[in-house]
Amino acid sequence: MPQWTVGRDAVGVRLDKYLAAPDRLGSRARAVDALARGKIFLNDREAASSDAGTRLAEADVVRVWMDRPGSARRRMALGDARDLPIVYEDDHLLVLNKPAGVLAVPLPPDRRDDARSVFDDVKAYLSMRRRGRPRVVHRIDRDTSGLVVFALTALAQAQLKEQFTRRKPEREYLAVVYGHPSPAEGEWRDHLVWDTKALMQTPADARHPRAKESISRYRVVERLAGASLVDVALVTGRQNQIRMQARLHGHPLVGEQRYVTADAAAPAIAFPRQALHAHRLAFAHPVDRHALRFEAPLPDDLAALIARLRRRR
Repeated sequence: MPQWTVGRDAVGVRLDKYLAAPDRLGSRARAVDALARGKIFLNDREAASSDAGTRLAEADVVRVWMDRPGSARRRMALGDARDLPIVYEDDHLLVLNKPAGVLAVPLPPDRRDDARSVFDDVKAYLSMRRRGRPRVVHRIDRDTSGLVVFALTALAQAQLKEQFTRRKPEREYLAVVYGHPSPAEGEWRDHLVWDTKALMQTPADARHPRAKESISRYRVVERLAGASLVDVALVTGRQNQIRMQARLHGHPLVGEQRYVTADAAAPAIAFPRQALHAHRLAFAHPVDRHALRFEAPLPDDLAALIARLRRRR
């Protein structure tokens, strides 16, 4: 099995580019295919397609197992429609790329219906393999697509939840918002209160007893026709935080139905859901503390929206 140790000259190079070098796999196509088929290991952990953009550090060990048994099979997906790809899996955690329209976890008993949830799909998947049950770490909204992680043991759940409580994980979202934020890079800092009756965030004075400071850092990635593609990094992780803060700062999400002003004009850009995607997620492995970093590409509906607004520019 070919194996390489990253030297100083390759620090910061993307994993796929490193593999594509002539003295390794020889092309990016071969590197991408090997990642997709589970043939690449980074520091003895299986790498996936989502790890292609991982920036290498000095002394990282990259190994290729070309004849790995079963590696001709693509990484599996969950759900009856096979629309819930597994991004990463080991004995302690599971990272998935959730499609829009699917709950991350079931609704509480007083609101429960027959709506599908990622939790239930993962539970069925683990049950078939007699591997216990999933444990919730965090969640994303039903109509938000992208990365979500579940713990597979109580110890992993406790450690991951501690990381989220301490704001350690890196959580980046891609959003399409109305208008062009100015400055093009900055910070949204607000105090929000969760309305338990309306089930939504409301702005509040900092002195409100239940107010929680909510902080996001944003960066305009691309100006579009009447809108912008924005990268939003969460500092805090309040429910519906990005959706509410985008509205408060004058740039509501395209497709937003809940966090809009009462006198808002009819939306100028048609889109059936809030244009929000959990794009990147990074945290320390709950057992050996190795750095894990994942990326989920834009889903087809968001990519099509951006392409449409690009053409109108």
